Amino acid sequence: MRKFIKKIVYYFLNTPDKTEKVLLSGFSRGIQNVVFEGKNAVPDRCNFSGKISLGYATTLGYNNFLHGDITIGKYCQFGADVAIHSTNHPTSYLTTYINQNLFNGELKALKEVKKVVIENDVWIGHNAIIVGNVTIGNGAVIAAGSVVTKDVAPYAIVGGVPAKEIKKRFSDTIINELEELKWWDKSEKELEKMKPLFLKDFSNLKSIYE
Repeated sequence: MRKFIKKIVYYFLNTPDKTEKVLLSGFSRGIQNVVFEGKNAVPDRCNFSGKISLGYATTLGYNNFLHGDITIGKYCQFGADVAIHSTNHPTSYLTTYINQNLFNGELKALKEVKKVVIENDVWIGHNAIIVGNVTIGNGAVIAAGSVVTKDVAPYAIVGGVPAKEIKKRFSDTIINELEELKWWDKSEKELEKMKPLFLKDFSNLKSIYE
């Protein structure tokens, strides 16, 4: 009987709740801290605190944790268990402890508050962590399990702990063309006309217009 009740509860918790701008599945905390631009998706067990914005069509992964001042661009995708922390405990003071149990939480004011900016068309793999004052450029790929502590260049693939650049996805010429194109700012009608460009393999090309 207990298992049956748990299944019923789990079923209702995971029933998608679609609003005008976001598809919510399961149970997430802190949704009120997020500004959704539209066509966003938030799966089960995501946790938000601080000031967060999700660009158009950006979708998160299971059990994502976003904490602090975070701006995420359009058409980004996150894997499961991704964490972003733009705040940190103070390290240049006597203690890193900022809990309510010491001086009634007064030391919380010493917490370091920085900003994380993730631009457009970024893929962040499973279990990646992003910390500090970091900007991740357009089209970048963060490999699974990476810990990102520094800026990531546009269209770079980074991985490791701490994350380092593995390679660029494309040549500098193609990267410059894509940065200039800014396809993520196009309307859906414009994107439909550009569809052949999305189906082209750029591996051995010198330009996206070849």
